[in-house]
Amino acid sequence: MNARRVLVVEDERTIAESVAARLRAEGFAVDIAGDGPTAVESVRLKPPDLVVLDVMLPGFDGLEVCRRIQADRPVPVLMLTARDDETDLLVGLAVGADDYLTKPFSLRELAARVHALLRRVERAASTAQQVLRLGDLEINQAERRVRRAGVEAHLTPTEFDLLVHLAGRPRTVLPRERLLTDVWGWADGSGTRTVDSHIKALRRKLGADLIRTVHGVGYALEVQT
Repeated sequence: MNARRVLVVEDERTIAESVAARLRAEGFAVDIAGDGPTAVESVRLKPPDLVVLDVMLPGFDGLEVCRRIQADRPVPVLMLTARDDETDLLVGLAVGADDYLTKPFSLRELAARVHALLRRVERAASTAQQVLRLGDLEINQAERRVRRAGVEAHLTPTEFDLLVHLAGRPRTVLPRERLLTDVWGWADGSGTRTVDSHIKALRRKLGADLIRTVHGVGYALEVQT
């Protein structure tokens, strides 16, 4: 069985090599890119199973890299940020990142996040057995395609998984902490803004009326069944 491939996009060579060495020790095949254009070309030539992507890059930044690679073929992205700047994090999640780590980070934590992201994608693929139809919303789990009123929406892997989770319990309010556990595999509630950012992305792509916010609690899918 071929090793799963990870692309590490990081312009600081020491960090890139340390991350690559840890991921290779975990059994992954790893490529390294040091700037934005090289990263996009590497994804085109050797499509990875996951991308570890720094925000600050020469050529063009990680946000632009994320936009370009997600527009071509959805791929899980773990974004690295130099500081805990909420604006940077929210923009990164909005353009298609699935998870993030703030520097400095432990290599053990990074490896755990990579494994968790890939497990989630594989689990979603293995359980994809049907087409969900809720009102004018159609979710083809086998093909990982979504249409609303006949118009296809381009979702990232995490956006798709979050939508499927909400669609499995229509009109049921699901707390942010539960969504983090069930969709992201996080054991604590420290990443609730990650949930909020992905909900905003789903509304932008599928309609603002699709998901209802229950303030202080969570979200519910509101399509007609």
